Amino acid sequence: MRGRKPKPTRLKLIEGNPGKRPLNPHEPQVPTKAPTCPSHLNPTAKAEWKRLASDLHRLGILTEMDRAVLAAYCQAYGRWVEAERKLKETPLLIKLPSGYIQQSPWLAIANKQLELMHKYLAEFGLSPASRTRVEVRMPQKTSKFAGLLGRDSESEWMEMRNER
Repeated sequence: MRGRKPKPTRLKLIEGNPGKRPLNPHEPQVPTKAPTCPSHLNPTAKAEWKRLASDLHRLGILTEMDRAVLAAYCQAYGRWVEAERKLKETPLLIKLPSGYIQQSPWLAIANKQLELMHKYLAEFGLSPASRTRVEVRMPQKTSKFAGLLGRDSESEWMEMRNER
């Protein structure tokens, strides 16, 4: 498949649909149960999970099916923190027995984990650039007339009226 990867409909609803392309009404709906923190994460990664998961779930961005992506982000975060701690203890440049000077392996690890973190943060709309495109919509007020004409909320009814 060429071109940009398609955004999930749920993310388009949150961020908006600037291209006004039709949304996929038949996209599989994922249960919105909050995922549990995987046990294999390191302690720093578990703390990051705890910090992010409930807020992402409350915003409707995180579901049980997204568990692996958030776990990968949290693990990258944990490894990045560990690499940064090691960098404080060791020099950035290391002299090898052969006399050559080499960059600390911890710097390469830190940079790679930071790269991965940025990629995962963008998937959830959490990097500064991607956050500017996110539009959080509050839950819709259900009308006493909901269900008439196949509409679930007042705003859907108003949208239908405005389309005429």
